[in-house]
Amino acid sequence: MIDKFTRRGFLRTAALAAVPTLLPADPAVAAQELPDFPPAVTLYRSAYRNWVGEITAEGLWACAPTGPDQVVAVVNWAWRHGWRVRARGASHGWSPLTITRGTPSDAPVLLVDTAAHLTGLSLESPNTVRAGAGVTLEALLTHLEEHGLGLTAAPAPGNLTLGGALAVDAHGTAVPARGEERLPGHTYGSLSNLVLSLTALVWDEGSGAYVLRTYSRDEADCAVLLTHLGRSFVTEVVLRVGANTNLRCVSRTDVPAGELFAAPGSGGRTLASYLDRAGRVEAIWFAFTEHPWLKVWSVSPTRPLTSRRVTTPYNYPFSDSVPPVVADLVGHIVSDGAWYLAPVLGNAQYDAAALGLVATLSADIWGPSKNTLLYLRPTTLRIATNGYAVLTGRDQVQRVVAEFAAFYRERLTACADRGRFPVNGSVEIRVTGLDEPGDVGAAGARAPLLSALRPREDRPEWDTAVWLNILTLPGTPYAEEFLSQIERFLLRTFDGEYATTRVEWSKGWAYTRDAAWSDGEVLGHVVPGGFGDDVWGQAAGALARLDPHRVFGNAFLDRLFG
Repeated sequence: MIDKFTRRGFLRTAALAAVPTLLPADPAVAAQELPDFPPAVTLYRSAYRNWVGEITAEGLWACAPTGPDQVVAVVNWAWRHGWRVRARGASHGWSPLTITRGTPSDAPVLLVDTAAHLTGLSLESPNTVRAGAGVTLEALLTHLEEHGLGLTAAPAPGNLTLGGALAVDAHGTAVPARGEERLPGHTYGSLSNLVLSLTALVWDEGSGAYVLRTYSRDEADCAVLLTHLGRSFVTEVVLRVGANTNLRCVSRTDVPAGELFAAPGSGGRTLASYLDRAGRVEAIWFAFTEHPWLKVWSVSPTRPLTSRRVTTPYNYPFSDSVPPVVADLVGHIVSDGAWYLAPVLGNAQYDAAALGLVATLSADIWGPSKNTLLYLRPTTLRIATNGYAVLTGRDQVQRVVAEFAAFYRERLTACADRGRFPVNGSVEIRVTGLDEPGDVGAAGARAPLLSALRPREDRPEWDTAVWLNILTLPGTPYAEEFLSQIERFLLRTFDGEYATTRVEWSKGWAYTRDAAWSDGEVLGHVVPGGFGDDVWGQAAGALARLDPHRVFGNAFLDRLFG
């Protein structure tokens, strides 16, 4: 459960969470607790808080190496002294891949902040960029834009670090529109699929120490490090990029969910119809409302007459900063336990979006890709979310969303009839392509081994992924039970006949009635089975070989990989 709070307290907590709390270290205490620590690396005490505040730790030791050589020194110190190293970027995640719940302040865990110094950016060639792991996506996209380059799609938050995004195969929303040809240097898959080479800390048996090694995309070990889930430490990458494009983003709030998520063959304004015309869609369906906030991006070299030109990102201020009416409702719901107000909150969020789009002239915007792709600031509503990718054929996307939407609506209605309101946020639906290794343009390139978007060799017709997220305030009663039902529905419905389900690493999954990341069957069998036992075994074996002392890990990752 989260603490009771007022609207003012809620907003203050959200603002403070954007920056980790850093406290100077007493040199005498540091020398006693971390003997022989590399003297050139400054130590400090730091709190850890994940995106929504469900995983926190106070007073952990932390440092911010000024370059890769200092990272090497820190990691080898940790190995020799029995400590574990956890790379920290923006802490914009939900799952316990960095820190686990209940980590005490005296645990032998060292946070290594990447965003302070591992931020180099430079063009290697007209279509490649070298970037440090601590670079934010906004900084990366800005740098690319200045050189006429860009990405097809990207996650909405610009404060994510590149290293963190690659560790969990972060993605945007994009598939080719009908007749659209992929541009060189672009991919419809995850950011991991753009990596040409990466440099990581790995164990070297010959020298008996951890060393920096660079891997190219055609190497087997590179394939596992492309999405390593926190079981490694990548210091920098070289990305393949392509020419920038201008994107138009049109928002609509007038298409009913019953039409948008209708059964295949229904006609009308279905999600599949927007995919055919534009290829880039996102639906945000607030709980207990009927009209989602639908965003449709389309490639548009010149500005349409009705579009407003945008020269900066984050063009939805009503979403970036929580409107007073929404914050007041959230404060009342959480502090007073008024969970029955979920329908009121859902409608307030819908109204804020519908009215805000008009008031800010942001229903139809156009500009360089960065300015329409990035739209989420750290000041937005902090909310818990589950996450899954359903791999299927492009022609089956409408069937997937229709079956999911029908089950979600039926379950939510049944809960409300019993006086239970497990969801007070929204459903978010995005659609992407898969991580086709040929997109990177490097001979012998391998697909990211543990990316949820890794293609299935036995199902070449599966070329698309439907991403499904359900958002609700942390501490909402019956949420885990409800999300467990959703998870079981996805696993049994999309079981390999015409689609299959994989988890979204950074979000919530493996639900029991009481908690996420706890279901033994999902952790031990379903997740590995989603990739195939051979692939999972290859990944687990490679990660163990590259880090045999488990310096990069925690109790949850130990359990996940066995």
